[in-house]
Amino acid sequence: MAASQQSPYVVHGAMRSSAAYRLRIVMKLKGLAYREFFLDLNKGEHWSADYLRVNPQALVPALVLPDGGVVTQSMAIIEYLDEMHPEPALLPRDARGRARVRSLAQMIACDIHPLNNTRVRNHVRELFPHDPEAVPVWMDRWSKAGFDAIEARLARDAETGLFCHGDTPTMADALLVPQVANARAANRDLSLYPTIVRIDAACAKLEPFDAARPDRQQAG
Repeated sequence: MAASQQSPYVVHGAMRSSAAYRLRIVMKLKGLAYREFFLDLNKGEHWSADYLRVNPQALVPALVLPDGGVVTQSMAIIEYLDEMHPEPALLPRDARGRARVRSLAQMIACDIHPLNNTRVRNHVRELFPHDPEAVPVWMDRWSKAGFDAIEARLARDAETGLFCHGDTPTMADALLVPQVANARAANRDLSLYPTIVRIDAACAKLEPFDAARPDRQQAG
């Protein structure tokens, strides 16, 4: 683990946001000192004037650097931290390996998560106010499409090991675990995804992944 800093980072997150969850995993894998302030997205706290000064996009997470600078967007934050604190590495040393890990991570960050986050769910609910199944059907469609593709990639590729890429966790695992947690919370059938379930179980045995779980966080 990398040594903790004297001046900690500050993370603006939300307890059950999968984007904030993935960042917590990375912070803990790297042993970085940080303070996390939890916003209640259901109460609209991310639209407060104070938070908009941190992140005008009103999304979480946002990382405030020790010098006061701010980095937003979880993927950019994760790569920033991997460059600033290279051990343990979250991307492989070789270009092909880095591309594979980024591809797996982006299958979640670009193609599952954005379609199913709170603001999209709320919009679907507004479009179909009399259909209680509109949101679950929407979420199931895009989650299944993503999980089907990720499972196929992981089961097929020789580079898959104990984790998504080899036998040490990478950025791809940090993104996969929160998405699996979301699927379980929605009671989706994960028996179709044995490789994903196996990798998630391997991650769960590591203290940083366990400590980053939403139910392990305390507000305040």
